[in-house]
Amino acid sequence: MSPAVGAGAAGAADAADAADAARAADAARVVHAVRTLLWAELQPLAERFAAAGHRLYLVGGTVRDLLAGEDQPVFDLDATTTARPTEIKRLLQGWADAVWTQGERFGTIGALKQASHDQATAGDGTTGRPVEPRVFEITTHRAEAYADDSRKPDVVFSDDVVADLSRRDFTVNAMAVEITTVTPELVDPFGGAADLRAGVLRTPLTATASFSDDPLRMLRAARFITRYQLEPVPDLVDAVRTMGARLEIVSAERIRDELDKLLVTRSPGAGLQFLVDTGLVTHAVPRLALLHGRSRPGSNAADALGYTLAVVAIAGPSPTGWSGDEPRPRLVRWAALFVELDADQTRQVMRDLRASGDDVAVVSSLVGVHHAWFDQADRADRADQADRALAAPDWSDADVRRFVCAAGRHLAESVALAHAAARASEPEQQARCRVDALVAAFARLSEVEDLGAMQPALDGAAVMDALGLAPGRDVGRALAHLDELRLDQGPMNADESIRRLRQWWADHQE
Repeated sequence: MSPAVGAGAAGAADAADAADAARAADAARVVHAVRTLLWAELQPLAERFAAAGHRLYLVGGTVRDLLAGEDQPVFDLDATTTARPTEIKRLLQGWADAVWTQGERFGTIGALKQASHDQATAGDGTTGRPVEPRVFEITTHRAEAYADDSRKPDVVFSDDVVADLSRRDFTVNAMAVEITTVTPELVDPFGGAADLRAGVLRTPLTATASFSDDPLRMLRAARFITRYQLEPVPDLVDAVRTMGARLEIVSAERIRDELDKLLVTRSPGAGLQFLVDTGLVTHAVPRLALLHGRSRPGSNAADALGYTLAVVAIAGPSPTGWSGDEPRPRLVRWAALFVELDADQTRQVMRDLRASGDDVAVVSSLVGVHHAWFDQADRADRADQADRALAAPDWSDADVRRFVCAAGRHLAESVALAHAAARASEPEQQARCRVDALVAAFARLSEVEDLGAMQPALDGAAVMDALGLAPGRDVGRALAHLDELRLDQGPMNADESIRRLRQWWADHQE
């Protein structure tokens, strides 16, 4: 053997040894985590299945998160088993506190297990946190496939855990831990642990087969790219580009839920860029795809879609010094996703995605307020009050009050959205200064008046008494005038309000 060949063989052997060592370390880590965090809960259930001659495996997100070292791994536990649904139900009797069977057709039985008194008292033994009631979903091993025009899978049960894992979405989710053995054992036939370590996103079978089974997996890939900082392999990217239209057989609700999970990740930018680069955004949210190629004045981004992605990537906490409530990042991110649409368009897209009525109302309102008070691109279309505010370097007290009224219960979210849009704009300094000026003006004004109480001192009955009016349109006009006075000049007591109201009424009677 030549020295070169010998060196190559030695190098290959060293690489194989290193890979074996890494696999052993992965197995040891996940087994230790299961024993430390979950074994007290799982052992009684595992013993039931083992005594009946069945095998039971933890699978999916729990295994992945334990390997990834997540601070808070998935708390609801998914398991797969050789037992059929009828047998699963029998084995859960006397152990589970509640059982549900809505998924029985697909091989899934759900169960709720309350923490024991000792567990509730002692905590989880590691973090000291109380042990919460645990939800289990136990599914018979299966191999399933979607028909080309169907939203629901045709389910075929299996006795082979490897066959079951092969139908999972990604290798990082195609791992299991058997708990019916004497010692928990990691089952990783497709190298998911190695992919997690290497930062690789791929499918157990071909990407085409995986996405044919469930087209939503193409959209889910974006979330895994973002959450675990994974790089998709070329085969996966090519399959998404080729098969994107297949997403159209997936229900709007499932698409919305997957987008929601993506938007609440720590930094969703990479995942959203994947949707754009592969063209999947055209099938997930067609209205957003129309922003591609549309110019966006006042931004460094190549087009309006690029600007949108930049705003979403930045959206999060309010600027330092804001004294309002903490914003809800989820709602800010949704509003950022539609920052280049108007309020009516946003409302329609959210409805198309079957969003809740509350989400539709809040997100469309945030977009509307943002365009009225911050967006510099279409100033000519804004109301006079917003125009004056935009033209001024600082916010007057009246501007602040009007903005507070426009934002309503979503004041913190409106400021957070404005801050993100400002940071994504060019020139950034000018846009950010406007937001900073609002924060400063709000802080200054809130020290001398209650900006959470913007109602005038008089109600309808007091107006009628002060002006001698009967119920009718004039009372509404008078109340509207008092509202304007409150916004323009701040709070005033009842006596001053009556004096100013009578003066206004006399002027309008001439």
